[in-house]
Amino acid sequence: MSSTLGSISITTMTQDEADAIADRRYDPPYDFYDWRADEDDLAELLDPLRRGEGYFSAHNAGGELIGFFGFECKDDVVGVGLGLRPDLTGRGLGLAFLEQGLSFAHDRFQPVGFKLSVAELNERAIKVYERAGFVRTRSFSHETNGGVFPFVELERPA
Repeated sequence: MSSTLGSISITTMTQDEADAIADRRYDPPYDFYDWRADEDDLAELLDPLRRGEGYFSAHNAGGELIGFFGFECKDDVVGVGLGLRPDLTGRGLGLAFLEQGLSFAHDRFQPVGFKLSVAELNERAIKVYERAGFVRTRSFSHETNGGVFPFVELERPA
């Protein structure tokens, strides 16, 4: 894959795609985001009923599964979760990936704003989110992966 992302297609996640995403492994310290690090998160991803209509797969122009998005609508604000395939992280692709996902969510849900949360340890992602116009709105502790970790919430208008 080149150093540019190109246009991606975003579709409702299939079971095979959920299984493939669940098996992905990130290098430390980003292994915090491995799906198998949190049993409840993993169960939601792998169970079609819990996954519902909120999880989407992202494919490059060649049809390769390059990542995912999770969108949850609440009070005209879309909560955003996302993950780029591990071998594509740290290559300057995050902003384009995020922006294409936000464009998809804007067209699909017509929100007034977007919100996302990220572990404070993920400074790389926080920089991407801030470059996309998100601003920090609060810090909080979140129980996940067998412990309690500091997180940051960021928001931006749609």
